[in-house]
Amino acid sequence: MSENVEKIECLIIGSGPAGYTAAIYAARADMKPVLYEGMQPGGQLTITTDVENYPGYPDGIMGPEMMDNFKKQAVRLGTDVRFGMITKVDFSKGAPHKVWVDDKHEIEAESVIISTGASAKWLGIESETRLNGSGVSACAVCDGFFYRGLDVAIVGAGDTAAEEATYLSKICNKVYMLIRRDEMRASKAMQHRVENTANIEVLFNTETDEILGDMEVEGVRVHNNITNEKKEIPLKGFFVAIGHTPNTAIFKDIIDMDDQGYIITKPDTAKTNVEGVFACGDAQDRIYRQAVTAAGTGCMAALDAERYLSAKGHA
Repeated sequence: MSENVEKIECLIIGSGPAGYTAAIYAARADMKPVLYEGMQPGGQLTITTDVENYPGYPDGIMGPEMMDNFKKQAVRLGTDVRFGMITKVDFSKGAPHKVWVDDKHEIEAESVIISTGASAKWLGIESETRLNGSGVSACAVCDGFFYRGLDVAIVGAGDTAAEEATYLSKICNKVYMLIRRDEMRASKAMQHRVENTANIEVLFNTETDEILGDMEVEGVRVHNNITNEKKEIPLKGFFVAIGHTPNTAIFKDIIDMDDQGYIITKPDTAKTNVEGVFACGDAQDRIYRQAVTAAGTGCMAALDAERYLSAKGHA
């Protein structure tokens, strides 16, 4: 027999800048928000070291500390933050929406804010995991600043990789672009931009064997998958730009998504196609993926949820 059904006014699924910001606004609006942190409490920033591009921290801040601050603020204002995973949802009958935590605890929520984020795709090698945050990054815009004047590499062949390589070329001494095929998948315009940037060197048919260094990145060992020639390249930063996967699988066929799984929200809102269900952060942002933009959409989601609940006579 399952536990009694819990009734909640505002349920926030996922933490990180979007979820915690939504919680802060929802709590201040007396919506009694309950937030489930998910499998990575605090989101992607908890595996980031220095954050220097978030306003209000003139000396920068460590990612985990920043997320702890977000959480403390949400809790102080009245958010019920819980550890647990939302494993199943049923939005078919309208509000209250049914949600299950860890396959057992059932909740009925008058409004739901989805802030489940996205996960970077990685190469899957041991040294990449070991040196993550110590020279290995999946966000050039976030971390490129730390490698000003140094040599770096970026793995990827699409528009994002090309854009990030071009971005890095403006602040780094040399950028190696490692592409495992014999061509780029990026648009012609982005390919031309890369080709016309003097300090970007594109290495086709190149795969990463190991990222070198004990405590921080010191280089990379690669091989050519046609000639099998191996070589080591000394560098200080290693960026992976092979895509992201939005953490939205449990909403498939329920919430409208694009072909990559990012939730589609109605223009200028955080509203999804399901009434009373809102989305924010990297789960619906395939373009910017920054902490500050995630926080902004978290604010939008809470304000939209508050207006929705008010119209329904709940707040």
